[in-house]
Amino acid sequence: MKRFVVLLAAFSLATAPAWAAAAAKKTKEKEQDKPDTSASNFFKPEASTSSGSVVVEGRRIDYQAVAGTLVVHPRGWDDAAKKPDDDGADKDKTKAADDKNPDAEASIFYVAYFKRGAAAGTRPITFLFNGGPGSSTVWLHMGAFGPRRIVTADDSHTPPAPYRLVDNEFSLLDASDLVFIDAPGTGFSRVEGKDKEKSFFGVDPDAYAFSHFVTQFLSKYGRWNSPKYLFGESYGTPRASVMVNELQGEDDVDLNGVILLSAILSFDMSADGPETNPGVDVPYELVLPTYAASAWYHHKLPSNPPELGPLLDEVQHFALTDYALALGQGANLPDDQRDAIAEKLHDYTGLPVDYIKKANLRINGGKFEQTLQISDDLTTGRLDTRFSGPTMDALGEEADYDPQSAAISSAYVAAFNSYARKDLHFGEGKIFKPEAYDTVGAHWVFSHKPPGAFAAPPTAPNVMPDLASAMKYNPGLKIMLNGGYYDLATPYFEGIYEMHHLQIPANLQSNIEYHYYQSGHMVYAHEDSLKRLHDNVAAFIRKTGRTKGE
Repeated sequence: MKRFVVLLAAFSLATAPAWAAAAAKKTKEKEQDKPDTSASNFFKPEASTSSGSVVVEGRRIDYQAVAGTLVVHPRGWDDAAKKPDDDGADKDKTKAADDKNPDAEASIFYVAYFKRGAAAGTRPITFLFNGGPGSSTVWLHMGAFGPRRIVTADDSHTPPAPYRLVDNEFSLLDASDLVFIDAPGTGFSRVEGKDKEKSFFGVDPDAYAFSHFVTQFLSKYGRWNSPKYLFGESYGTPRASVMVNELQGEDDVDLNGVILLSAILSFDMSADGPETNPGVDVPYELVLPTYAASAWYHHKLPSNPPELGPLLDEVQHFALTDYALALGQGANLPDDQRDAIAEKLHDYTGLPVDYIKKANLRINGGKFEQTLQISDDLTTGRLDTRFSGPTMDALGEEADYDPQSAAISSAYVAAFNSYARKDLHFGEGKIFKPEAYDTVGAHWVFSHKPPGAFAAPPTAPNVMPDLASAMKYNPGLKIMLNGGYYDLATPYFEGIYEMHHLQIPANLQSNIEYHYYQSGHMVYAHEDSLKRLHDNVAAFIRKTGRTKGE
């Protein structure tokens, strides 16, 4: 259609009516305002500006939106090195200088929302990102805090299009300007050049690229003196932990706060595949409260307690005491104690005693998802166990898919593709990649070099030292932890455990606050939880940004 309009204008000029010449001129000016989508210019910064308004907490907020890209380079890039074809330069010298630079680069897509009339020097700014690794930030953008929000079913499959996109009364624009960032290789972000995967697809290069993006953004938009926040969800939580240490220690950018949603900082504690790491039983202990919450929600517990809170307190205590001691004994656990623990696990999970014994008292997330509702021929959700879906293989050992992801992903992707092009005026001629697990995830390097280490240890990544280092480097840094009781991807009790085991002075523990919701991994997928999440995050920003809000 765009091409047709341009050709029509050219034809009209040939016939020379005055109205056609004016229309052609207007069309040409409009075309010049749009981002250049040609391949040769993909890795040049772009920006498309629009405006809008949203009512949050009963107050109208007028905002400017900028959808664009910034180009970032891997660590070691020398921005003073000149390209060989620079005019007036000695080609041999400039080639030698340029050869020192990595060839790879990333064009990182972002959508920024700025409140109109707000003073940049005092207005907080929050950088938000999802995780994966290999996920864009469409989820936080369209589900949580952007000015427009997709409406999905609460705990069941959302019907196909047309979907409902509404003004978001829970947008975080009442407390902060917002910058939603798509990781390299996801969304509208792209990578190119030699060794591009090695340069961007890994724990450390990814965090460096995001940190580089943040410092560029602060310069481009004059926000160096604003209160600054990072908001990471899922894999975005380890990314944020490495970033805050990088920004503060290497770039001298102190942060006011880091907001973590559905956290996992030590991958040794994951409920996904702990059987491949025998001898480490902590994952089974930390996921148990989520099993209990899930069984309670689906009415699978023998006792059917009336309230969730007291049940979780009881299960958390059991997990770190009797259950931990039993697992710690391994093969030396006496039969009578094994039987007693199995009975207790049955009480807390609803799973059959014989099944629990056969699993050696150790049940990973995939097995639980497959087994909890197997009598109903249903698979339980992973990202949100409130969701259920038809079981793919009733004889399978573990779940074959995630019912929650299947239930809502289409709505989010359709909503953003439409919103980006119609409202943000970005993306024409480009493909949006909501998830890029086959490219980004397949090449991801999980090795991580902790602060002060000479090299990355040969273990699963653990960024708890990074967050601890950042908190000690900047004792005023505040941390906010949020999680859902029904999250099996990053169980809420794991986040609590990690915070309690940070290597920080006891007095810095008071810099951490905790908030939990009757929802799943994407806490905001439950509207009541979204409201509470908004209110809690807005309050956190207002009290830590040295501003009374606006």
